[in-house]
Amino acid sequence: MAKKKPQQSGGTPATVALTAAGVTYTVHAYEHDPAHPSYGEEAAEAMGVSPERVFKTLVADVDGVLTVAVVPVAGQLDLKALATAVSGKRASMADPTLAERTTGYVRGGISPLGQRKKLRTVLDASADAYATICVSAGRRGLEVELSPGDLASLTEAVRAPIARA
Repeated sequence: MAKKKPQQSGGTPATVALTAAGVTYTVHAYEHDPAHPSYGEEAAEAMGVSPERVFKTLVADVDGVLTVAVVPVAGQLDLKALATAVSGKRASMADPTLAERTTGYVRGGISPLGQRKKLRTVLDASADAYATICVSAGRRGLEVELSPGDLASLTEAVRAPIARA
């Protein structure tokens, strides 16, 4: 996998953060279809990658603290498991407007990397089954492929089984 450097004007905060950290990654761009019912499934289909290797970034509220959950697009977030992973009691999905404002990204393009405000992050344990996974690079139609270890390291993520089929 070759290291990609963002163009002066084309980099997203996620790709800028990856480049600054010296992490090896690959950018995958595709034409986003606004009519597609699922951002994550659209990404997997467009890239020809198994949905188990493409991870979506969700923002939840755990006991009043915004928390990022990174789970395969093939599954769903288990809110109770997320709360348990961060020693919380109750989790619910965050208000989308608050998630966008806090992360600096738009829904469907929220990346776990390069967020405006660094949020605690939980990466689903299934990521460790793959050499590389894909996550949003910070906008709809743009994904970044990197090792789960690099993602966990850069986001200081807790790894836990937070997805269900």
